[in-house]
Amino acid sequence: MQNPFTRRKLLCNSLALGCSAAASPLLTPVTLAAAPTDNRLVVIVLRGAMDGLDVVQPYGDPMLGKLRSTLKFGQAAGAYDLDGFFALHPALGDLLPLWNAGELAFAHAVSTPYRDKRSHFDGQDFLENGGRSSDGSLTPARDGWLNRMLSLIPGTSAQTAFSVGRQRLLLLGGREPTSSWSPDADL
Repeated sequence: MQNPFTRRKLLCNSLALGCSAAASPLLTPVTLAAAPTDNRLVVIVLRGAMDGLDVVQPYGDPMLGKLRSTLKFGQAAGAYDLDGFFALHPALGDLLPLWNAGELAFAHAVSTPYRDKRSHFDGQDFLENGGRSSDGSLTPARDGWLNRMLSLIPGTSAQTAFSVGRQRLLLLGGREPTSSWSPDADL
C-alpha cells in the first residue's frame, strides 16, 4: 500500500493554504498611498473560446500537447516565446514591448477555492465578486471586488474604472461610479 502522505503533497498543500490565507480579505490589510506614478491595473476577463491557455500558452508543459493534441502551441503556432515555457498568442504581439520592459505581467491559471456546483457561471461570479459568506457560498452582495476597492481610493471618478464591452461586469458593479464603452455594429 502506497503512503498517501508525501513531502510533495505536504509542500503543495502548504503553499495552497498559505496563498489562500494571504489573499483572504480578513488577513490582508489594504494600504493605499498617493504615489507619484502613472501605473495602471488592467484586469482582463476572458469569456468564450479565447482562454488563458490560448492567450499565454504554457507550451513548455508536456501535458499541454497531450491534453490538446489537435492544436499547435508556442513558436510552432506563430506564438511569441516569453521565457522558454510560456508563449504569447500571435495576435497579441503588440504587447511584447510592455513585456520586455517589465511593465506587463500575467497571472496564469488563477483559480478560486469555489467548487460547490462546479458551475462555470457561478465560478465566474465568485471570481468577480471576490468574496463568500461564512458557509463558503457566494456572498449575497451583487457588487464586485474592483468596485469595492474604488471606495478605498480617494478622488475616484467614473473615469477611474472603465470597462469595454456590451456585458455589464459584476467586477465593476457597486456604488462607485464607473464608465463603459462598447463599439457600435459598424466596427
